[in-house]
Amino acid sequence: MVTIRVLVADDQEAAREALRSILDGEPDIDVVATAADGAEAVHQALWRRPDVVVMDLRMPGMDGIAAIDHLAGAQSAPRVLALTTFDLDEYLFGALRAGAAGFLLKDSDPDVLITAVRELHQGRGLIDPQVTGRLISRFAALSPRPATPELDLLTPREHDVLRLLARGLSNGEIAAACTIEEGTVKTHVNRILTKLGLRTRVHAAIYAHEHGLVARDAPGPGAASGIARPRGT
Repeated sequence: MVTIRVLVADDQEAAREALRSILDGEPDIDVVATAADGAEAVHQALWRRPDVVVMDLRMPGMDGIAAIDHLAGAQSAPRVLALTTFDLDEYLFGALRAGAAGFLLKDSDPDVLITAVRELHQGRGLIDPQVTGRLISRFAALSPRPATPELDLLTPREHDVLRLLARGLSNGEIAAACTIEEGTVKTHVNRILTKLGLRTRVHAAIYAHEHGLVARDAPGPGAASGIARPRGT
């Protein structure tokens, strides 16, 4: 069994210990270190070399966003799961641009946290559907940026998949909308990420909204199916 090495960063001791307890209780997860602020998180991550960092965004001194930015430039950078509260939009968007691969609300169920760590370890992005809704609303209000040359590399089908992905649809929902197999959707998503130079589907969704590829009145995640679960690549 592959063991996922995890670093937990949170300035509140009770929160750190709760997160450690939840994750250490899984046979395939090992919390190798904890940190009380961003600077310590960066130091521990560079020393311990975790696979995944669970990072609180709001910490004293160096906050989670600055820590994520530092780690993004490191060799063999760990995947970062950002923990946020629902009303901290500026922290959320800053962490997205800094390079976080996943986001959860701090009151998410333990099972969702465990799933998120495993998803990130597998190279997939994961985002809480409530946060996805906030992202869509926020980026829909922005003026689109000019298209980049890389966008011309996408096929018409990849354009369709990118637009649906940006609305928060799961691979299964995209497959149903495009009348293709779910495995084909995964292939399209991987090609989209490669062509656009993006790391996760979270960043692909941001790209699509920033460049005006999603209609401003497009329904949010789960609108058609009532699904309320994190989305993975």
